[in-house]
Amino acid sequence: MEPAREIDTETAQVPGENEPVEAPRFILYLEGPAYVGALRLLTLWTHHVLLPVYGREATSAAPWCPTWWEHPEAVARLHALWMAWGALTGPGSDMAGPAVWHRDHLSPVMEALRDPQGPFAGCKEGKHRPKSQPSVETLDPFAPDITIAAETQTPEI
Repeated sequence: MEPAREIDTETAQVPGENEPVEAPRFILYLEGPAYVGALRLLTLWTHHVLLPVYGREATSAAPWCPTWWEHPEAVARLHALWMAWGALTGPGSDMAGPAVWHRDHLSPVMEALRDPQGPFAGCKEGKHRPKSQPSVETLDPFAPDITIAAETQTPEI
């Protein structure tokens, strides 16, 4: 196994290499092959680190979806959790990093994901339940009948 190489966080360079290393981007900004690659890495971390250590039995009070990657909110939260894991537990991180990760990142993310009203609501062991997105009405900012709230002290259109 090759030893881990440190990355200079100022220049995003690996010592001894000329090519800059691109910092990881938040998964919601990715698309196509970049998204698929990031999701694969996230899946490996989730299935080999997160769930074996922190996964608990799925119940109606604490649901978990077996196809969590089909829930955009779960993907976003888990990716952010993974990025924080890398920043707080990787080479050069402070010795208190893991404690900070548990307190500030792991607990809030897992509580939000496993909340009975959260993204996995209705999902059961071995069964994914697709969610319908809330409807969003589009507002035409140039429509003549839009009224601005009086608190803004902006005249009505």
